[in-house]
This record gives sequence, structure tokens and C-alpha cells, in this order.
Amino acid sequence: MGPVNWIAVGAGWAVASLLGVAFYGRKAMPGGKPALHLLAALLLLASAAMVGHMLARVGVETLQAKPWLYFMMAGGLALTFIGPALVITAVRREQALREALYDWSYWLAAYLAIGGTFWLLD
Repeated sequence: MGPVNWIAVGAGWAVASLLGVAFYGRKAMPGGKPALHLLAALLLLASAAMVGHMLARVGVETLQAKPWLYFMMAGGLALTFIGPALVITAVRREQALREALYDWSYWLAAYLAIGGTFWLLD
């Protein structure tokens, strides 16, 4: 395992955060509940760090030879873990499927952006 690129983790977190503002607008900005937004920011940072750890496990040499892995691995997490979890939760809570699909689209874009950030900074 190679070292985690912590600069890319921070940059990926920032890009995903900005995407959150683009997707959710005012809802993404701390209003009357700053503690919840801080919690969300920390959890998003943990997600970016996990992508960094996963890519470090693959190794620099493999990623240089197969750069599509940045996007395939990061996007694959959103497509196969996060999205289905959002939909399953929405179904169980009898919530609108449309909202879960919108959230899924954000997470897919966020994870692809995190993967892209690692690709640019590795």
C-alpha cells in the first residue's frame, strides 16, 4: 500500500462540498443548525479519506498504468453502495423515490469528482 495523498483528500472534499452547494443550494448552507452541517462536512471528509485509502491500496504504479481506475473505483462506490442504500432507505420509509434518485445523482457526481481530484493531484 502506498501513502494516502492527504492533499487530494482535502481538495476532493472541497470539490464535493462545492458540488453539494450546487446541487442543494441554500439547504447546503449552515442556517439554524450549524452542528448538523459540521457533522455532514466531517462525514464527507471521511468519505474522501476512504477513497484516498482505497486508491492508496491500489498503488501509484497501477493507477498510472490504468488511470480510469480513479473514476471506476470512486464512482463504483456511489453506484453500488451509496445509491442502493439511499433507495432502500427511501422505500422503507415510504419517501419519494425521486428525492432518493436526486441524492444518488449528487453522490455519484461527488465521488466522481473526488476520484477526478485524485487523478489530477496524484
